Amino acid sequence: MGRKDGENLNVTCPCCQAKLLIDPIFGAVLSHEAPVKPGPDVDLTKAATILEEQHRQREDKFADSWFQESNKEDILAKKFEEAMKKAKDAPAGKPIRDFDLD
Repeated sequence: MGRKDGENLNVTCPCCQAKLLIDPIFGAVLSHEAPVKPGPDVDLTKAATILEEQHRQREDKFADSWFQESNKEDILAKKFEEAMKKAKDAPAGKPIRDFDLD
């Protein structure tokens, strides 16, 4: 093979370009060096609009959660009513036990 027995292998991952150091005897990865990821490509002139958009999204999420929490009692009452309707419509039968399935 051209390599001495026990000499570590330096391999570059074809998917993510990470650098791996592999022990050929055990087949174990000894070290892993992740590739350097470039930072986000953001134009600073658009920073104000980006911050405003994020603020608007946070406010929308807060308003939605506030609405859900303030109407929680009504929603639960409606769910309970629907469950009661289903329970009245369904026939009352003998429950299935694990022993019955054998």
